[in-house]
Amino acid sequence: MIKKIIVSLGLLFSLASVAQEGSASPYSFYGIGDARFKGTTENRSMGGLTILPDSIHMNLQNPATFASLKLTSFTAGGSFSVSNLKTSEATAKAQRSTIDYLAVAFPAGKLGVGFGLMPYTSVGYKINSISDVEGQPSRSYSGKGGMNKVFFGAGYQITSKLSLGADFSYNFGSIETKSLLSQDVQYGTRELNVSDLSGVSFNTGLVFATKIKKYDFVTSVTYSPQANLKSENERKIATLIGSSQSEIVVEEKEIDVADSNLKLPSKLAFGAGFGKKTQWFVGAEVTFQESSKFGSRYDDITNVSYENATRYSVGGYFVPNFDSFTSYWKRVTYRAGLKYENTGLVVGDTSIKDYGMTLGLGLPVGGTISNLNIGFEYGRKGTTHLGLVKETYANIFLSLSLNDRWFVKRKYE
Repeated sequence: MIKKIIVSLGLLFSLASVAQEGSASPYSFYGIGDARFKGTTENRSMGGLTILPDSIHMNLQNPATFASLKLTSFTAGGSFSVSNLKTSEATAKAQRSTIDYLAVAFPAGKLGVGFGLMPYTSVGYKINSISDVEGQPSRSYSGKGGMNKVFFGAGYQITSKLSLGADFSYNFGSIETKSLLSQDVQYGTRELNVSDLSGVSFNTGLVFATKIKKYDFVTSVTYSPQANLKSENERKIATLIGSSQSEIVVEEKEIDVADSNLKLPSKLAFGAGFGKKTQWFVGAEVTFQESSKFGSRYDDITNVSYENATRYSVGGYFVPNFDSFTSYWKRVTYRAGLKYENTGLVVGDTSIKDYGMTLGLGLPVGGTISNLNIGFEYGRKGTTHLGLVKETYANIFLSLSLNDRWFVKRKYE
């Protein structure tokens, strides 16, 4: 069964990625997949730092920052990723390209409002385990899909230093996993599992910004309470002729499996930083997630457990001269950061860790206040210990932030 694929020694696998599949990781089999949205390009380029309010850039992880917007802002982001996957016995390479988020936000006095759509988690893997022993079956495993979310949020500036915010999300999606077993006989066996996911979640945020001598000081807190997620499950077993590339079903039977109620873990993040506005900023953030209460979509997945997750981010930006008339590159925003995360996933007895470094550029577009943001991330996830998979990945992020004044009443017709 697929529940043993990662802890099995001598696993041989090949992995192919299709554009818009959000993950190329065997670890995405577990739970509801890999966490897909990890911040805007600007945030991810600073190690995932999400504490900074901005007048022209949206921060989609802390709704209190909507109150800092001065212009209507539209943002869209995507990424391209290359992963090298390795076990103690084999290696493989995968790549993927995805759309990461679409969002619009606008100011209304002391209030800022935002809404958008983003992939929340993703599943995407294809694994072949080929046996050279006569009479032993060969196996193929694949998965696709994930969960998306539509959100609506608002932030309000209570005082010149303090802002509060909240957002509401509707989560939905579908995950399909498939396993094929074949031997040197005419017929093979296929198990197909489909889970339809739905639920709502809530997130709150706070930002406090003040001056300490000549420096700007910012502190931020976000909290998402535990939320429920319904998983409507179905399973089909089929006898077929052919392979994973060409499957001809001879007979198919639906197996009764129970639906499941999953818990989206509560999450608390807080951080602080300081700098000089439009010149430089450096900060740090820590995130705690109560992942130990999470579960699997099917009760027969027994080789995995969950523990509380922790993430650390350190990062910042530097602008040589934001209003320079003589040099374009002096107006560019240069970003960098580091991250370390215990993901909360435990396969066998091994905790899966993820760590990396990031770099980024914020490029002004013409003579406007809109900009093109580019980011790069290099990191590692997992380990080859006890037959597990180590992923070495390189991600390129790209986003466009368009800013303008809307809802301005004309003085002349």
